[in-house]
Amino acid sequence: MPQVRLFSIHKAGIYALYVLFLLLLAYLLNQLDRYCLAICTQPMAQEIEYGDQSCLALKNVSKDIRGDVDCPKIKNDPDSCDEQTGTDNETIVCDYNYNGNGFQYQLLVGPIFIVIYTFSGIPLGYAADLTNRKNLLAFCLIMWSAMTLLTGFATEYWHLAVLRFGLGIFEAGCTPFASSIIADYFSEDIRGSALGIYNMGIYIGYSLSYAFGNFITDANINGQGWRWTFFISGIPGFALGALILFTMREPERTLNRGEQAQKSKYEATALQRLTLAAKQFLSPSLLLICIAGSIRNGAGYVWGFNTQNYFNLYYPNENTGLWFSWIPLVGGSIGVVFGGVISDNVVRTRGPVARIWVLIFSLLLAAPFAAGTLFLPPPWAFVSQIPCYLFGEMWVGVTLAVVVELVPSAVRATAVAFYLFIITNIGGNMNLLVSPIEKASSLKTALYLLYPGCYVLGAAVFLLSLFVIKRDIKKVKNRELTDESRQGLLASDNQEGEEDAINYGSTKREGEIS
Repeated sequence: MPQVRLFSIHKAGIYALYVLFLLLLAYLLNQLDRYCLAICTQPMAQEIEYGDQSCLALKNVSKDIRGDVDCPKIKNDPDSCDEQTGTDNETIVCDYNYNGNGFQYQLLVGPIFIVIYTFSGIPLGYAADLTNRKNLLAFCLIMWSAMTLLTGFATEYWHLAVLRFGLGIFEAGCTPFASSIIADYFSEDIRGSALGIYNMGIYIGYSLSYAFGNFITDANINGQGWRWTFFISGIPGFALGALILFTMREPERTLNRGEQAQKSKYEATALQRLTLAAKQFLSPSLLLICIAGSIRNGAGYVWGFNTQNYFNLYYPNENTGLWFSWIPLVGGSIGVVFGGVISDNVVRTRGPVARIWVLIFSLLLAAPFAAGTLFLPPPWAFVSQIPCYLFGEMWVGVTLAVVVELVPSAVRATAVAFYLFIITNIGGNMNLLVSPIEKASSLKTALYLLYPGCYVLGAAVFLLSLFVIKRDIKKVKNRELTDESRQGLLASDNQEGEEDAINYGSTKREGEIS
């Protein structure tokens, strides 16, 4: 039985747990502020006027009055859309308006945010190794919170583009600084649990974005609707930034056991380390893992940034906040932990290659439930999301485990950064495919292809990697064994040399005495 470390985390001490709590809150706000746009995009688009227009079902009209009128199927005909009446032959049930989707929206959630986010992560991550991390984290948190708050005042599309760009720059600093601080506050035997708790912020923040984006917008505070979602999401970051700045101590930097044993390797220049890490991605197995990871990551981005649009368009009377304020939190959190436990146990009996089988089966199991969300009407569409998250989120930690097993230990952290850079740039920009597919067919078709479709495609690429991954893992291990042998021989030669020098010195002194 594997030893459970989660309840051993208290060994780090009360102050370390306090630091972890602050970092969890920072990551929570990071994700909340990122996804608020995705939840509020329709009312934002209708006020600011960006993206595509289509025939939308009016939300204040009941299903009984709407009857059989299917507003989304009335395309490119504003007059016909606005003339559709319900079963009473009087009530207008459709409205031709901005739907919150389209190329301009996909630019906001894709390249404008993702590209600068990933490129900013490189210098910020490097800065984390050189400067005061908690001060930089506090600064980034306050700045991205300011971007979120100012979004609530936006009146033009270019305002959104500039603020989204700024959000990408400063949000990129969260995880590099936080993970480095956690590594110095928590020892190796409980560090994984600490990072696991920190990563809960992904699902808590994403779930909260649905609660805030739906319930606060519907509350229509001061008649400002969606704007208060950004005000309320942005304000807590200033208080948390102050807490981090004035109550968190910058920890002393530590080396783990592997780094201490091979300290000379870790004293390489940044360029040498980057070059060595980059070379690893020329191997067929890592290339395939990156392609598969990008496809799966893209499916997540596509669904995450188009979920609200989908339900607004096809089921306008459904409040997604009632469901998505808890499903990602519960399903995603369990799925990530479950995937790690399963892969660790399978590896013990079947070897490292078994992790790939876990990835393949988890994605294939999740795909039908992802399709079920698009095929079934509410509430079954929402219910289908629960097993989809349970199986579909298992890939996160398992894939990272595969990556670190495919690279030398000296560049594992840098290799993981490369991997995340690749899959985020490719997957994060997959949203750009939604708009052209939607125009050629429908949003539902686009989501079928890019959500469950990419789950299956990702599983197929992971399957291809099985043909080369065992060989590449063996190469890495053999190379490290060779390096260790060489170091052992050098150490032995040095010791013999020292002994010869001592003997020579003794002989010389004896000769001088005689």
